[in-house]
Amino acid sequence: MTGIEVAERIRVQGLVQGVGFRPTVWRLARAMDLRGAVWNDGQGVEIHVCGEKRQINRFCERLLAQPPPLAQIDILHRRPSARLPEKREFIITDSRTGEVQTGIVPDAATCDACLLDIRDPANRRYRYPFTNCTHCGPRLTLVEGIPYDRANTSMRHFPLCGDCETEYRDPADRRFHAQPNACPVCGPRVWLSDAEGKEIAPSVMGEDAVHEASRRLSEGVIVAIKGVGGFHLACDASNGTAVTRLRERKGRYHKPFALMARDHAVIRDYCEVSGAEAVLLSSSAAPIVLLPRLAGAKLPENVAPQQASLGFMLPYSPLHHLLLAGWDRPLVMTSGNRIKEPQCIDNQEAAERLRPLADLFLLHDREITNRIDDSVVRTMDGASRILRRARGYAPSPLQLPDGFKQAAPLLAMGGELKNTFCLIRQGQAVLSQHIGDLENLISYQDYLKNLDLYAGLFEHRPAELVADLHPGYRSTRHAKAMAAERGLPLLLVQHHHAHVASVLADNGWPLYGGKVLGIALDGSGYGDDGTVWGGEFLLADYREYKRLGKLQPIPLPGGAQAILQPWRSAFSQLHRHLGWEHVMRRWGDSEPIVWLNRQPVKVLAGMIEAGVNSPLSSSCGRLFDAVAAILDIRRESISYEGQAAIELETAAQRSNCSTSDVYTLQIIVDEGVHLLDSATLWPALLDDLRAGIDRQRIAWRFHLGLATGLCEMASGLARANGVETMALSGGVFQNRTLFELVTSQLQDSGFSVLSHHNVPSNDGGLALGQAAIGAARSITTD
Repeated sequence: MTGIEVAERIRVQGLVQGVGFRPTVWRLARAMDLRGAVWNDGQGVEIHVCGEKRQINRFCERLLAQPPPLAQIDILHRRPSARLPEKREFIITDSRTGEVQTGIVPDAATCDACLLDIRDPANRRYRYPFTNCTHCGPRLTLVEGIPYDRANTSMRHFPLCGDCETEYRDPADRRFHAQPNACPVCGPRVWLSDAEGKEIAPSVMGEDAVHEASRRLSEGVIVAIKGVGGFHLACDASNGTAVTRLRERKGRYHKPFALMARDHAVIRDYCEVSGAEAVLLSSSAAPIVLLPRLAGAKLPENVAPQQASLGFMLPYSPLHHLLLAGWDRPLVMTSGNRIKEPQCIDNQEAAERLRPLADLFLLHDREITNRIDDSVVRTMDGASRILRRARGYAPSPLQLPDGFKQAAPLLAMGGELKNTFCLIRQGQAVLSQHIGDLENLISYQDYLKNLDLYAGLFEHRPAELVADLHPGYRSTRHAKAMAAERGLPLLLVQHHHAHVASVLADNGWPLYGGKVLGIALDGSGYGDDGTVWGGEFLLADYREYKRLGKLQPIPLPGGAQAILQPWRSAFSQLHRHLGWEHVMRRWGDSEPIVWLNRQPVKVLAGMIEAGVNSPLSSSCGRLFDAVAAILDIRRESISYEGQAAIELETAAQRSNCSTSDVYTLQIIVDEGVHLLDSATLWPALLDDLRAGIDRQRIAWRFHLGLATGLCEMASGLARANGVETMALSGGVFQNRTLFELVTSQLQDSGFSVLSHHNVPSNDGGLALGQAAIGAARSITTD
């Protein structure tokens, strides 16, 4: 060196462990003739570097500009060091312990380099289903603790062979400290067995278990496949008989199945794929992407009944790539579980729970430590929107907006359905993977397990707990017990306020950014007045809200039964707005009215009038149910959440209708609260049905009319309160048709519109909103 040597300590924080970060540092430092050392610890990565000042500056610039593919640098902090490194070279040293401030990287789809390895007959990893490197492979699904080293993962059960050890120790190798590194000599193995556990040998000499599983799938067999974050149930998606058999065994009669295809070309045989959607499919997260279904696509209707979209993903593990190598058509790849249960992750558990569902089992002996579902993404209004945040995304931290840096550590418990929970730590929100519906005991047990897991991984000790206002939610009851046990304060947050706060945080809305007009539309949430909310117009910021408007509340005769049976909502709407006797006089010969009149409508009317098991609800979801029932799109019952609304949207999308002729909803004011009332909708809709107007056109007119009514009311409320920004949240806004109509109309009216991108608009994003509200209220204003 010709210049003066200086030494620095460089602290790097973010997603910097298990991604090849230290080898990148090592290569850059050696290329610039720097000396020193780099190591992992609880805070992330620490670098002690010595050399010329300008070279250290260049080193930091290149590190920020060219991090490893899976890395995310949140902080790079430099400070002078009086001590020069003893070594005359740059080295990687062992991990050190300390207070955990780093993050866990999500599981990543197989990289191109590893794909070349498994496809090369001369490579020692040829057709090896567990091939990975620092740029891809399992992470959260096998981690048990921090630092992210092999000893803290389920791969500790597989000692490295000599060749793998050499790769693991060589900083120049892309498998340097790749914790799941393995090969056929030392790593996990895969085998095929029947439902009784007997191993099945390949029927063709020289082939392996994956070959045999692929062959059996082509013959119409249902195979339970142990993957990265859990089991899938797979069958040939082009085989209608196999698909029907899977539906009957699983008891999943209508909900669409996810599909996996070998490559983009196969997907394009069935769906339209935009450039943005192609990028999503090929990303390291490799989510299920909801894509517009091509007219005439040759797949059985029972793959996705009454759907205008298909959910496709690409293979994301070597096992999947090998399985689909010879397939020019997709496989059904649905979660390996019984109905309403979480997917299996353990071989023995799968043998017991999936035996009635699967013919064969493709198993392996790498333990899945943490259950993680496939993520689901959809593009709406030209941008990607996460509908289920799980594999590939969780638990990447989300940076909290300006003003939240001093927030105390807290734990937000999430909701009851589509549950996630959220930690607040060091100015970041760590949202868990999708856990599911806590009404199910196994899901609730998984929820408790993950609460403990995240507390350990992040050494998180909350100073406060936050939960939903609903007293019956299991998450809320657990929060109350936990608060009492630990002596912690507990904040209960109204459901729809949390939805609005979630979309604010998702968009980086500053703590002191002012109020917005939040439109929160969903199936149900507990209101602060004890009624069921679900169609709300809230003047809100993170700390507080005021309910300015709502959809006109309607009784739900039978309570929860009205959610399961859409016709009950239809009857309630007609009874409340028009009176059943008037309906019978004017439309009594109309098919839906004839059908409804065969039901116990007198009993329901009596329940409504007496207020017996007929809670009032402003739910937008139930309005969709009512319209779907009248149109006989989904009338008698649903078999999965949101089915009626989803199928109603499908009908609207298939209408090819561009008419501006809409059904009107009227705005009325009652005691200072604005009500969006559907009384004017029903006569026009029933008249159209009697006149023989196509049901798909009626579905479109309903969507357009509802969007127009929502925007008219929101615009008036916003202008009256001096608000220029709208915030859209709640599960109803997963309806692409409604979402895009509302967004475009509000923007055309001059409003800024905030909507979800990184977390779901459904209850999967609720915990982020709860956490943001709790954090905001914990920060004192001087």
